[in-house]
Amino acid sequence: MRQVAQVGRRLEAPEAVAGHGIDEVTAHFAAVADGLGAKPIMIGHSFGGTIVQKLLGQGYGAAGIAIDAAPFRGVLPLPISALRASFPVLHSPANRDKSVALTSEQFRYAFGNALEADESDALFEQWTIPSPGRPLFQAATANFNRHTEASVDVDKSDRGPLLLLMGGQDHTVPEAITKATLKQYKHSTAVTELEEFPDRGHSLVIDHGWREVAQGCLAWLQKQGL
Repeated sequence: MRQVAQVGRRLEAPEAVAGHGIDEVTAHFAAVADGLGAKPIMIGHSFGGTIVQKLLGQGYGAAGIAIDAAPFRGVLPLPISALRASFPVLHSPANRDKSVALTSEQFRYAFGNALEADESDALFEQWTIPSPGRPLFQAATANFNRHTEASVDVDKSDRGPLLLLMGGQDHTVPEAITKATLKQYKHSTAVTELEEFPDRGHSLVIDHGWREVAQGCLAWLQKQGL
């Protein structure tokens, strides 16, 4: 019930999350990590996965798992499906400083394409809220901006291990993006690995198969001695 109430409040006041960018969110979680007694294990999905990688590059975290992580500067592939999934935000420059909500049809393409329509629609009703447009604009222009917030220290070797986890049917972050992300770490000697769930889409952390993803994350962490 608490989750439903939180979603309801955010739907009623979408401006509350508008205008926040990648560095601001990263700094928030860095402050949280600073307040803990030990380095945390960090797991993030989509832009959360990008933020996990930024935090690892800044020396935070015992390990990181980036699930279908949004691209950052240096990641070049731009598949058509990713453009279509992000079009509801990027089609209008005014959305940079707004929060934007998807329709159920847009959600089904971007998140629920590997699901039955009924499950996708149920997830849409349960979980979707307006989200800030700024991070999408930052990622979309990252390769044209040397000072972009959508950047990660990929050369750092004295960091915790990183798992890049991807859904093979993902429209929003297709596998070409995650494989290109892995290549960005070629100069780092830290553990950086990739794991694929070939039949899963961008909804893989909230749909009926989430336990399989969670078990995969736990197994990888155990392999790292964590």
